[in-house]
Amino acid sequence: MDENTRQRSLNRVETRQMLGPDSQVDDKALAFAPNDPTLTDPFLIMAEDWFSSPGFEWHPHRGLETVTLVVDGVLEHGDNLGNAGALEPGEVQWMTAGKGIVHRELAYRNEHAHTFQLWLNLPRAKKMTDSRYQDLTRDSMRRLRAPGVVIDVHAGAVEGVTGGAETHQPVQGVLARLDPLASYDLAVPAGHRLFAHVVSGRVLVGGRELEAGQTGWSEPLPGEEPTSLNLSAPDGDDPSQVLVYSGTPLHEPVAFGGPFVMNSRAEIQQAFQDFQRGDFGPVPRQARLAYDR
Repeated sequence: MDENTRQRSLNRVETRQMLGPDSQVDDKALAFAPNDPTLTDPFLIMAEDWFSSPGFEWHPHRGLETVTLVVDGVLEHGDNLGNAGALEPGEVQWMTAGKGIVHRELAYRNEHAHTFQLWLNLPRAKKMTDSRYQDLTRDSMRRLRAPGVVIDVHAGAVEGVTGGAETHQPVQGVLARLDPLASYDLAVPAGHRLFAHVVSGRVLVGGRELEAGQTGWSEPLPGEEPTSLNLSAPDGDDPSQVLVYSGTPLHEPVAFGGPFVMNSRAEIQQAFQDFQRGDFGPVPRQARLAYDR
């Protein structure tokens, strides 16, 4: 490591909030909630869902991106742009809602899906950008390896490995798997706000031990000198997994309205009117997938 690299530490830690089953899911948790967007900017919310049936049938979004990581099972997805597919554990669906999209997320054959979904805010200038879907599959996943460590790079660049997701703002995202006693120093841009969520096992994040379901946050640092976050797995029997995402804060007003995230209440009202008027396009009559990869 460069002697000028500054080590990141955690400013706060939160534990997921279990919400239980509802009409869509078998169980749900919030890794972090949108209680104060200034504390998580540019990230808005991250939910953990376990579902079989019915899942998330056709619904709209505008003004944000959703990043969905499959932990277990198979996730079936589709949208009204004609995209459709199924994702397996470790794969990622990166959807840019932009000016408006209608999509659904279901457990294939209503069997089982366990997912994390992160809502990433879009800058004001990109709120009405064109919608798009990006699938990061096992075959296309950009990956780097170190002793006892495997890192899937979703977005940004780590040690010369660039993630497959095209982004509308500076974002870095990885899923790190660490064998017991393995360690890795993850380079992170100084100006990024960072969160590390332990998906499974236990991980020392910036020297602080977190267990599955806990999220640690590290605030942006001044200056241009490189920064690094140390990830270390304690002794044990099984590997650990930690999801680490970072991004440049937008410092813009945030207005929530159900599936829409804009900068003002007037823009939220306009989003509802546009959707009801059909400006997002028709709700598809798309059949369920006959999936066989």
